[in-house]
Amino acid sequence: MNLFEKIFNYQVISRLDDSGTITVTSHERAWLKTMLEHPAAAEAFTEDTKLKLAQLLGEQAPMDLSQGFIEKAKNEEKQVYHPLLRTLRRLIMKRSALRMTYRIKDGKLFTNQPGFPYKLEYSMVKKEWYLLWHHLGQRAFMSTRLQNIESVTELPFREADAAKLIAQIAAILESRKETAAIEVIPAYNRELSRILYAFSCFEKEVAYSADSDVYTITLSFRSDESEYVLSKLRFLGKRVRVVASDKLRRRMLESAAKALARYS
Repeated sequence: MNLFEKIFNYQVISRLDDSGTITVTSHERAWLKTMLEHPAAAEAFTEDTKLKLAQLLGEQAPMDLSQGFIEKAKNEEKQVYHPLLRTLRRLIMKRSALRMTYRIKDGKLFTNQPGFPYKLEYSMVKKEWYLLWHHLGQRAFMSTRLQNIESVTELPFREADAAKLIAQIAAILESRKETAAIEVIPAYNRELSRILYAFSCFEKEVAYSADSDVYTITLSFRSDESEYVLSKLRFLGKRVRVVASDKLRRRMLESAAKALARYS
């Protein structure tokens, strides 16, 4: 694929993403058809959703998993799906409050705590779901692992209060955001898709300078996600360079110095 094709494809994908359009390959359709037959699908989807997906897939053949798949030994992974996801997502969409019983790190149990759920977030670092919520009693912004939540019940909440809280929480999250500008070294422009995929879980903007033949990726992320960004930068190695973010540049320099001290 030449440079023009790569730029064109990226622009097409960006336009589709902005319009909310998702392209689905036949391989993805086959995978979804197979997953709908899995017993866990009964918990992940409502019956209406399962029926609609089945109708959309029509006569699509499922994936053939009878041969060619070998799974090597690995560490135990946590289940990506959690039974509370559907309940919490419904409460967030309705802008309802909740009463929640949950545990903290030391095992202490907090029962029937009033809160307002703001967002469900999946941590790529810890491989588990978190609920971002506002504690109505303590008036504090909280982040709780779903696996630590014992129970959730709906609590009616006024629409005006919900709108006010959402604006306040959005302001808090915005204040915790960091940005970094990352340049792709021109010799690796043909690997742009791979580089963008490494940062796929972050908000980003991509700019291209025809004069210098340089792509610049501007990432937005929370301060507690900076170590994960660093791990991606180390993975990409000499393909990229941080040009704006004193914090990331300093941490990359420290990592490089330690590596050189160990192996020189």
